[in-house]
Amino acid sequence: MSKATPDLSVLMAAKNGLLYLTANDWALIADKALRKQFKAGESIVQRERRTHGIFLILKGTASVQIASQPTAIEIGPGQICGEISFLDELPATANVVAKESVEAYYLDRASLQSVFELFPHLGSRFYQSLAAILSRRLREIIDPKSPKK
Repeated sequence: MSKATPDLSVLMAAKNGLLYLTANDWALIADKALRKQFKAGESIVQRERRTHGIFLILKGTASVQIASQPTAIEIGPGQICGEISFLDELPATANVVAKESVEAYYLDRASLQSVFELFPHLGSRFYQSLAAILSRRLREIIDPKSPKK
């Protein structure tokens, strides 16, 4: 495999991203991804609307606005959004709005499933990563003062 592109380097280095994916996994995923751009103030994910996929933030920051939470959460390069709607195929539970210009990879369910069928271990690592992200996020909501890894 050739050197990782700058986009892949950002994704692989993220501490709160898809931690269990290998460099080869990232290359396969990036090949299926659609690059999207959002202007400041533009919605990336809209509450009550299905995402049909997930977004991987490459550049910029976004605000995650959860109705039951008094303050928004900021996400940035290497982090994901839309994962709950992706997993349960129901409408999104939060609004995600670009705070500045944002570039993201969008991975739709069908494209990911086709890769997972060819590379089942990639699917396993992907879902393990999603579970770790959701666990961390839930802990942060339950106890914002809890230690972070």
